[in-house]
Amino acid sequence: MTMIPFDDRDGSIWFDGALVPWRDAKIHVLTHGLHYGSCVFEGERVYNGRVFKLTEHSTRLVRSAELLGFQIPYSVAEIDAATNAAVAAAGLRDAYVRPVAWRGSEVMGVSAQQSRIHLAIAVWAWPSYFSPEAKMAGIRLMWAPWRRPAPECAPTASKAAGLYMICTLSKHAAEGQGYQDALMLDYRSLLAEATGANLFLVIDGKIHTPTPDCFLDGITRRTVIDLARTRGIEVVERHIKPEELATAQEVFLTGSAAEVTPVSEVGEYRFTPGRVCETLMRDYEACVRG
Repeated sequence: MTMIPFDDRDGSIWFDGALVPWRDAKIHVLTHGLHYGSCVFEGERVYNGRVFKLTEHSTRLVRSAELLGFQIPYSVAEIDAATNAAVAAAGLRDAYVRPVAWRGSEVMGVSAQQSRIHLAIAVWAWPSYFSPEAKMAGIRLMWAPWRRPAPECAPTASKAAGLYMICTLSKHAAEGQGYQDALMLDYRSLLAEATGANLFLVIDGKIHTPTPDCFLDGITRRTVIDLARTRGIEVVERHIKPEELATAQEVFLTGSAAEVTPVSEVGEYRFTPGRVCETLMRDYEACVRG
């Protein structure tokens, strides 16, 4: 399959207040966000022409920037409107949306408080994070070589670009060994998340999920928890040790990109996609499509 580079596509991108031709949405090589990680982003999904939980995503984007010490020069409502404009311009009924905000190139150095803050929003077709075949069988995860840092060591409540460096390294390591993804532990050696999705275990009819105290409390994560509780399924948020995977009957991931994805393998542990995950996959599909 031929890969279309993301800098050479037709269409438009919302960039600092206006839609510009896709190929013209460029930044300078000395942009602070590129050198020092002063960049935050969101990952959103469009279903039937509507961004799922758009305002929650826009709110988190603004908060992520605040945690990195800068203010996006647009309100949540303005970001919502800009996102809808970008989606309308793309003309896609089902798509992925990437808002991103960063410090510009006015100042080069660790301190860059006078830098201009930029915002861009791109929309493109992206049917599934994992292949349909892998999702049906359950994806295979290896143990990640990197761990989620303590909140005293990084702004872990922010969806900051710099925090994904270890995710890229871990996912590359997994794919290099024939896995689809990697499962990360946290700084305490407890279960955390995959490289871009939250983790759930089904143990004796209850759903258990790690407490998000050093990684993102995902919007999809919260949605799935609500769907499970509506079904009368008990959901327990707690610290989970890796060896507790041995007691799980089902394991699955959630995320805007991953949606609800069953897991068949984590390192030495094996699972069979089952009733709970299948039910929540159907419920989530019905929820996002309204």
